Amino acid sequence: MALHRRRLLQLAGAATLFAPRIARAQSAYPNRSVRIVIGYTPGGSADITARLTGQWLSERLGQQFIVESRPGAATNIATDTVVNSPPDGYTLLLVPPSAAINPALYDKLSFDFLRDIVPIAGIIRFPNVVVVNPSLPIKSIPELIAYAKANPGKLNMASSGNGSTIHMSGELFKMMTGINMLHVPYRGGAPALTDLMGGQVHVMFDNIPTSAEHVKGGRLRGLATTGTARAAVLPDLPTVSEFLPGYEASAWYGLGAPKGTPADIVEKLNKTTNEILADPASQKRFADLGATLLPGSAADFHKLLVDETEKWGKVVKFAGVKGD
Repeated sequence: MALHRRRLLQLAGAATLFAPRIARAQSAYPNRSVRIVIGYTPGGSADITARLTGQWLSERLGQQFIVESRPGAATNIATDTVVNSPPDGYTLLLVPPSAAINPALYDKLSFDFLRDIVPIAGIIRFPNVVVVNPSLPIKSIPELIAYAKANPGKLNMASSGNGSTIHMSGELFKMMTGINMLHVPYRGGAPALTDLMGGQVHVMFDNIPTSAEHVKGGRLRGLATTGTARAAVLPDLPTVSEFLPGYEASAWYGLGAPKGTPADIVEKLNKTTNEILADPASQKRFADLGATLLPGSAADFHKLLVDETEKWGKVVKFAGVKGD
């Protein structure tokens, strides 16, 4: 009987010893589905980026990463949703370039982005492309500047909305050249492109993923891309900076989480995201979108956010734009 009792105590002790390990295994991140909130409607470059990234994170981490669209208020609704979610790693934000524009665009926000969102990792960056309706007698950036100066206020510049990266790219161009083009904001890039191809508006600084095929098909005339190097997807086009030194405008996406998210979760997501960006299949898929990669640490992504917030704050002030 004594031997039997001793054996039971040994088993109980072993169970107690292994219990913390079992608990840790059960709570290992992630142990349930994760949502990636985006501030745009489905179908655009943000949605594509989030779905590709979510798919690859799912494959590597063994849980579903589900994209949830929360459009509105220039992506502020999506950001507010994430800021007010539990900081447990199960609600992430696809961080868009509007995160760097909105602090200057809106007088009152319910959050401070740089304070309330923890940067996890950059994903991709892609330039815009300056496109015009083919009926215009403009075939280069110097010709665009000359035409705008000879016809002040007669060129209409379309965008996907006040404060969008498309709008700000054009405002930066206006600021650096001194030309005057009338801004025509649309509720999204698709209707703006439709009117540009129809001749209702004249110029657009559109995202490469949505305009590249129209340029290749002759429905739009591409003048230049807005990055620091020529874009592989439109290799024949020069950069704006070849004619306007110092000009650079691009869209980018990364991942963020609510303030207070545990450092080990941020580190795990950063490491996995960088593994994705190092995968040749992922690299090819993003290259097909005209994007370059943004590998690096969470601190690297934070620096990008700080630098872009300072840059676009100056452009917003110059343009005198306010959020809708």
